[in-house]
Amino acid sequence: MKKIIAADALKSAKKIFTDAKIDTPGLDAEVLLAEVLHTDRLSLYVHPEKILSDEEFSRFKNFVERRAKKIPVAYIVGRKEFFGMNFFVTPEVLIPRPDTEILVQFVIDALKNFPGAKIADIGTGSGAICISILKNLPGATAATVDISPGALEVAKRNAENLQLADRINFFPGNMFEPLAGKIFDCIVSNPPYIPTDEIKNLQPEVKTEPKIALDGGVDGLNFYRQLVKAAPDFLSPNGLIAFEIGIGQAEEVKKIILRDEKFCEIKILKDLSGIDRVIAARKK
Repeated sequence: MKKIIAADALKSAKKIFTDAKIDTPGLDAEVLLAEVLHTDRLSLYVHPEKILSDEEFSRFKNFVERRAKKIPVAYIVGRKEFFGMNFFVTPEVLIPRPDTEILVQFVIDALKNFPGAKIADIGTGSGAICISILKNLPGATAATVDISPGALEVAKRNAENLQLADRINFFPGNMFEPLAGKIFDCIVSNPPYIPTDEIKNLQPEVKTEPKIALDGGVDGLNFYRQLVKAAPDFLSPNGLIAFEIGIGQAEEVKKIILRDEKFCEIKILKDLSGIDRVIAARKK
């Protein structure tokens, strides 16, 4: 087999990705090759003449073929950085996104003066939200729920890898069902919020993520209705709810929260693009 150097491998991959209309062809090629070579992206340019072994080239070729088919990079390499930590991800879970860090930081700030805070994470997926919160609140504990057994396994693996397994309990089930009789100081969730009819129009990469983590029903608000209706029974006095929301959903979710008159101090937070991204409130 002809020997391939790093610079040529990158050039070839970038062209394939460009032809496949990948949004970030250069970045994706670098991330995948760095993964194969167990190095960082800078080293690819410091040592462009590095020769790939047959095994490395074969693995890189496989990665490139999968990415060209719109498989997300995170699923290919098996992990994603979030809130300064690496999380394992598989097609069983939604890939953590930077916008969700707004939710995490808000909860950390809100609970920093409440040592021993108890948190419930509904629809935990990879566990990125509650794990990131607990990493920054040393006295806090969490109960996580997910209807997907595969997702819970990923969350458990992340908790163990980040040395938080002793502070998190994992419950299989739907919404609050496994938490009957438990009371929390904060309930967080990044629920499915894409309207069903809009899923077909999502980017090809997003369509590879679990539909159960995307589909929020006809108007995208099904899970907010369920969360808001049930949450008061699981919250301590003055307890906090904090949810990620989709584009254009802030006012409708606010109406849902106001409807039963069980919450006050409603806050809406914007992401770095100026889009309403998180809604929070306290139990009266």
